[in-house]
Amino acid sequence: MNTLKTATLLALLSALLVIGGGALMGRSGLYLGLCFAAVMNFGSYFFSEKIALLSYSARPVTPTGNSAIYHRVAPIAGRLSQRMKLPMPKLWVIPQQSPNAFATGRNPSHASVALTAGILEVMDDRELEGVIAHELGHVLHRDILISSVAAMLAGTITMLASMARWGMIFGGLSRDDDDRGGGGIFGELLMMLLAPIAAALIQAAISRSREYEADAASARYTGTPYELISGLRKLEAYSRRIPLDASPATAHMFIVKPFTGRTVMNLFSTHPPTAERIARLQAIR
Repeated sequence: MNTLKTATLLALLSALLVIGGGALMGRSGLYLGLCFAAVMNFGSYFFSEKIALLSYSARPVTPTGNSAIYHRVAPIAGRLSQRMKLPMPKLWVIPQQSPNAFATGRNPSHASVALTAGILEVMDDRELEGVIAHELGHVLHRDILISSVAAMLAGTITMLASMARWGMIFGGLSRDDDDRGGGGIFGELLMMLLAPIAAALIQAAISRSREYEADAASARYTGTPYELISGLRKLEAYSRRIPLDASPATAHMFIVKPFTGRTVMNLFSTHPPTAERIARLQAIR
């Protein structure tokens, strides 16, 4: 069900890009939107892993680098990778005390799992297994690619709306009345306001759907939902006490939304409420 929902939402996001590009800037805007989406998706597919890891100063975890962490985490990741029939991911540690984790990489053969120093301090091995299984669930379902595509499509829609606004301010949009479409100037203004909001809502819904799927994968491959339940409870409590300095562009990647002290409407949140995630996990038998 979540897979079908994700496919439907991605189709809606793509349609919004095409229709929005056409409404805002005519046929040229439609083509421009498609070109930008193709270029940005290509860049996201190949470089999102390096960008995400660099932005958090992540350090590799190997037998010779951060060896104590490696000998604790690698056996857990190795067992889970075998169960999921995945290649062993690269392991990274982020030098931040706020407990959190994320997975990144363009496909299972180029996947990385990054853990903050804080999560390694507050979690026992059982809870850590639940968290790593969740992240490998994202790898198994290719959620990193799905999230990257959704983020780039939503970003392109927002960019087109911004370009249209500036074009209107400085002399109007670069198209004649025949290419303006049925909505006219009021339709364009409405699209400028609503298209970015709709894109953000759809992107957030896709992200929430994938989090539920990764939670279910953790329960399936660890054999119990209670490891992740315990881990999520700790993450929710500690992340509020120790906020993570996270970029809005990458906040959706983490297992729990980095707490910044600001309240965000659930519709725009990239993560489901932790209480709802725990309730769904508790319903698994």
